Amino acid sequence: METPAAAAPAGSLFPSFLLLACGTLVAALLGAAHRLGLFYQLLHKVDKASIRHGGENVAAVLRAHGVRFIFTLVGGHISPLLVACEKLGIRVVDTRHEVTAVFAADAMARLSGTVGVAAVTAGPGLTNTVTAVKNAQMAQSPVLLLGGAASTLLQNRGALQAIDQLSLFRPLCKFCASVRRVRDIVPTLRAAMAAAQSGTPGPVFVELPIDVLYPYFMVQKEMVPAKPRKGLVGRVVSWYLENYLANLFAGAWEPQPEGPLPLDIPQASPQQPQPCPCFHVPSSRAAVETLGVPCFLGGMARGLLGRNHPLHIRENRSAALKKADVIVLAGTVCDFRLSYGRVLSHSSKIIIVNRNREDMLLNSDVFWKPQEAVQGDVGSFVLKLVEGLQGQTWAPDWVEELWEADRQKEQTFREKAAMPVAQHLNPVRVLQLVEETLPDDSILVVDGGDFVGTAAHLVQPRGPLRWLDPGAFGTLGVGAGFALGAKLCRPDAEVWCLFGDGAFGYSLIEFDTFVRHKIPVMALVGNDAGWTQISREQVPSLGSNVACGLAYTEYHKAAMGLGARGLLLSRENEDQVVKVLHDAQQQCRDGHPVVVNILIGRTDFRDGSIAV
Repeated sequence: METPAAAAPAGSLFPSFLLLACGTLVAALLGAAHRLGLFYQLLHKVDKASIRHGGENVAAVLRAHGVRFIFTLVGGHISPLLVACEKLGIRVVDTRHEVTAVFAADAMARLSGTVGVAAVTAGPGLTNTVTAVKNAQMAQSPVLLLGGAASTLLQNRGALQAIDQLSLFRPLCKFCASVRRVRDIVPTLRAAMAAAQSGTPGPVFVELPIDVLYPYFMVQKEMVPAKPRKGLVGRVVSWYLENYLANLFAGAWEPQPEGPLPLDIPQASPQQPQPCPCFHVPSSRAAVETLGVPCFLGGMARGLLGRNHPLHIRENRSAALKKADVIVLAGTVCDFRLSYGRVLSHSSKIIIVNRNREDMLLNSDVFWKPQEAVQGDVGSFVLKLVEGLQGQTWAPDWVEELWEADRQKEQTFREKAAMPVAQHLNPVRVLQLVEETLPDDSILVVDGGDFVGTAAHLVQPRGPLRWLDPGAFGTLGVGAGFALGAKLCRPDAEVWCLFGDGAFGYSLIEFDTFVRHKIPVMALVGNDAGWTQISREQVPSLGSNVACGLAYTEYHKAAMGLGARGLLLSRENEDQVVKVLHDAQQQCRDGHPVVVNILIGRTDFRDGSIAV
């Protein structure tokens, strides 16, 4: 039998248990109050009479970051932010396909040094952008994609166009976030803009649910029933919805910093402008000239040294790399473009610099090995390299040897240009005439396979940042979007688009966009009625041209149907190529977008080129 003395301690446990239970309950209630935003609402009131909306916050941040254009295809989920951008002087440019909007933002980022911005509606509007976002990721372009979304309250409940958008874009973007309250718009967008430009530049995605963009009274009308259910359950539901709405808008219009956050750019020098590396192109060019070593330029580096620069070697790259004593891979990646590193000599000393460590070391210790690998900004590295080698000179015989090989290759091109073709025009000759006609202020946008691959050997950009191609992803369909972004960014430049006829199918409808927005660009379509880059390999190896054939479509007439101007080049007027190009230029100068449909034949110029 238990003694009284032994029972006393057991009895004293009850008050302790009660105290613990009360503490747990209080903590749970405080936690619930915090999650429901009750404490925040005590200090930050909701202006229920305000007609302001979250779109104004979005536009204010964009303006504070120097954004001048936003590309879009309109949808009800995002209308408030588009209207707000227009009111703040940010030009809203609407396209006919969402992917074009993102391609345009990509081009804007590459040429302007600011983040390119696109906004599209929820669900299918966003899924339509996936290819362009992946292209921006692989091209390392700082692009902000703003996406509409279903109401925060209705997500995962079968709302219209409601899918898990964040899961879709996390593999593609450096930064993904969904804004859950109006007051979070500003800090989320500032963080996204900084992330897009820091480290290795790339795309970022911010989801903006419809209830954080529209005014309080409109969201209240949709969210809170005019006649709530009766009874306890009805009162609880009504209270929850009213509180949810209040937390959504609490502190929405209180002043917040809107400007840019500091960026993290590895190895950036104090003199390097911070928004994007393209701003120090002139000093990079001067540094390369000071080094005095031969250069091969690819991708966005094309045109860095201008036309016919004595240090720019354009042909026989593989042979040159095999003979070089020292190779500096400045932003170049050892992927398929360098045969995964197999074109590099094992006896060469290889220095590689790249912001992205994964790109920098791709396929190393498999086919090649760097002596020095520097993770940092390429422009900063080249400037410091020049400082370290000050006074060092090299004998000119190596450059002269490479130039002689270039001259021999150019003679081969001239011979191919003079060869007759079975029908229509010789594309090599046409592109030689394009090269002779191209003005110094031009920007080249290239989108295609065989025709563009030929142009890459024959047509030279006139200066830095005057060549736009998709990049490592090899995406067809970038042309219209890139042209749109380029012309808006550089309105005084002539934008020349070189299209294959297959690729032009993606961009044709956007001539409606060019007409509506009065954006004069010039498209040269190399029309050989087929997917020729594919058929070059498919027919000899597999014995069939299946799915490779197209028609000699009258693209110039299709463009005229959209309100643009159209011109035709064929064998009937082959002596008028330069005149037609000049006519197209004049049409552009008069404010009209132009399509020149160039009927071309087949040559062996690109036999042996890869298509996979």
